[in-house]
Amino acid sequence: MLHGEQVVLRPMTELDAERVSEIRRTPDVARWWRKRDADYTRGKLADDDLAYWVVELDGAAIGFVQAYEEADPEYRHAGLDLFLDPAFHGQGLGRDAVRAASRYLLEDRGHHRLVIDPAAANTRAIRCYEAVGFRRVGVLRSYWWDHVEERWADGLLLDLLADELT
Repeated sequence: MLHGEQVVLRPMTELDAERVSEIRRTPDVARWWRKRDADYTRGKLADDDLAYWVVELDGAAIGFVQAYEEADPEYRHAGLDLFLDPAFHGQGLGRDAVRAASRYLLEDRGHHRLVIDPAAANTRAIRCYEAVGFRRVGVLRSYWWDHVEERWADGLLLDLLADELT
């Protein structure tokens, strides 16, 4: 379990699949993450290349974090993705979750660099990541399929070096 100042990130289990999928279906999350059912979410747990946590506040599941690690020693780094239930947006809980996951990947897993790549139009997420210390690296042109607008859309690559975590 990873502890933030307000939230706890605990390993996701199959029992969390319904709640994570429910959060993913909310309009503010589904805008950036395709809707997926609980079976899809359960299936991700079999992927050993990713780590999954449920974000908890006072024992209630309010979000999801996933991380991957590049093991090639010449390119070693880790990356994050996450979402929170929109009912908990604007309270600093996303920043707390990002800090907790980042601290684990940098300090416990020994990475020197983390990356995150939100949609360039997802200003709420970008503000959250920058508040934790992530810096803009560049625009990833036509990077992801925007399932709402049904077109290729830009992403934004941000990274965080170990000594930049705020």
